[in-house]
Amino acid sequence: MDYAVATDALKGKTILVTGAGDGIGKQAALSYAQHGATVILLGRTVNKLENTYDDIVNAGFPEPAIIPLDMQGATKQHYIDMAETIEGQYGKLDGLLHNAGVLGMISPFDQIEEDTFEEVMQINVKGQFLMTQALLPIIKKAPHGRIVFTSSTVGHIGRALWGSYAISKFATEGMMQVLADELSNTPVRVNAINPGATRTAMRAGAYPAEDCDTLKTPLQIMPLYLYLMSDQAEGISGLCIDAQPK
Repeated sequence: MDYAVATDALKGKTILVTGAGDGIGKQAALSYAQHGATVILLGRTVNKLENTYDDIVNAGFPEPAIIPLDMQGATKQHYIDMAETIEGQYGKLDGLLHNAGVLGMISPFDQIEEDTFEEVMQINVKGQFLMTQALLPIIKKAPHGRIVFTSSTVGHIGRALWGSYAISKFATEGMMQVLADELSNTPVRVNAINPGATRTAMRAGAYPAEDCDTLKTPLQIMPLYLYLMSDQAEGISGLCIDAQPK
């Protein structure tokens, strides 16, 4: 499918990107800003967010905002306060890209540490649940609200040794489908992206022996990320779409 969008497809939109400090999140923030959006950069490492901020401003794109937040320690109240701040500044939220996530450990199921499992589920599932719940009222205020989750190939079919991460991505796709069904009579569209094998630090951690030059860069998979945030994605909801279809 052709996911081409106009150069000003996101003009006037405010989009929150989690994990905006590096990898796919950083590129998504840059690409959204390039297409006219005011991007809210969320992540736990301030200097990385500041680097993304500088790259956007130096390119002459709309000035972004920064929200330093560690999703592992954030409470429901943190997300409620964040939603109130965004509403006060922008009035609405047009898009939310759930990109932040942790891998946990690649290990046999019976060797998964409880602490590791809890960390993965807290960031990849519970944090996204609480954040979406808090932001939903202001996403509904947008003319074409968009929520995009990040899944994985192991969120479709379980794979040996990928326990915590795979379970979290199955949960992510379930959350996306529930939301899409509930919001089917509203202008809000909810989908997920499976980025596939992409040149990121998380991928390198999972496959240390892999030649990263054989992988697509985050920039190369951006057309789908742009399309699902745009008004053109009106007819798409409840789907997990592969950014790199076989």
